[in-house]
Amino acid sequence: MKLTKKLMRAFLIITLIISFSMPQVDASSQPFNINAKSAILIDSATGTVLYEKNIHEALPPASVTKIMTMLLTMEAIEEGKITLEDKVVVSELASSMGGTQLYLEPGEVKTIEELMKGIAIRSANDACVAIGEHLAGSEDLFVQRMNERAKELGMKDSNFVNTNGLPEDGHVTSAYDISLMSKELLKHKEIHKWLTTWMDEVVVGKSQSVQQLVNTNRLIRFYDGANGIKTGYTSAAKHCLSASATRGNTTFIAVIMGAPTSPIRFSEAAKLLDYGFANYSSVDVVKKDTAAGSVPVEKGKLLQVEAMPKEDLKLLVKKGEEGTIDHDVILPQYVQAPIAKGEKIGEVIVTVNGKEKARVDLVAAEDVGKASIMDILSRMVRKFVGR
Repeated sequence: MKLTKKLMRAFLIITLIISFSMPQVDASSQPFNINAKSAILIDSATGTVLYEKNIHEALPPASVTKIMTMLLTMEAIEEGKITLEDKVVVSELASSMGGTQLYLEPGEVKTIEELMKGIAIRSANDACVAIGEHLAGSEDLFVQRMNERAKELGMKDSNFVNTNGLPEDGHVTSAYDISLMSKELLKHKEIHKWLTTWMDEVVVGKSQSVQQLVNTNRLIRFYDGANGIKTGYTSAAKHCLSASATRGNTTFIAVIMGAPTSPIRFSEAAKLLDYGFANYSSVDVVKKDTAAGSVPVEKGKLLQVEAMPKEDLKLLVKKGEEGTIDHDVILPQYVQAPIAKGEKIGEVIVTVNGKEKARVDLVAAEDVGKASIMDILSRMVRKFVGR
């Protein structure tokens, strides 16, 4: 009997030690659960994470991969490396892709715009390979660039093996990383016309058959403000989605990975977006195209120079706290010529409830050279005559 009590006491002590040594999860830390392997909700403007579930777990993303393919294409367009009218010759490799496709034929010629339409709306695997080969010379080289860009964006959980997300060992990313590349893609205004298209068509093949394109993202049609981004499915990845929506001044991105069914991925993404819009608001605090003031220029060709914010600044606050945002413009009494356009001459300090949240540099709106002797004499004359 005594031995039994000792054993019971020892078992109880061991149980307590084990329970205290295990990481304790705060069940109240999240407002609700999401029916998926991982999920995240972020504010697109600031990147603020509003909901998370296993956000750094590396998982197969299926066709959500195509966000990176589209991003690199849009960046190449904006850098002037390619245009939407560029002709792309479809290779044997591109035409051999299985899964969802445009049924492109070897030797067929398509424009970048037609291929991007196929990727964004239908999620065409063959179009991804064709674009990758056109941009980098081969799919392998394009995939290298995908991984390089992922590192540049801080995507530490990702490794891309192909352009389209078809199943391959080692092809993984995370909900957090998807939110990063989604946020970057949405900065490109041209992409929005395809991401928000519900139905379109493209002509393909020697027979010039018309392929009807229907957006794989049903939220585009049924969710208020939906404007992207990409669905994905394989048997290993299950049902994935990066969804974005904008209402007023606020844009949220919700990522779902490994949902058990397609309807669930859409309903869970909508749940995340609803939560964001119900509880948070994005406020424009500083706009880079609006002068914050002007500064006198000593011995300059101009008497003063406008101080422009170096960049836009938005803040995400809880609903009802918009009035607690304040900002102070800090400018010197004067600046000494010469002043170069873009040179820092002040800053804006932004506070919420009296606590500093951000700073934005104020820069000179234009070049201001030193005044010549003739400039100074001319001012003296005008000043004298004006008396």
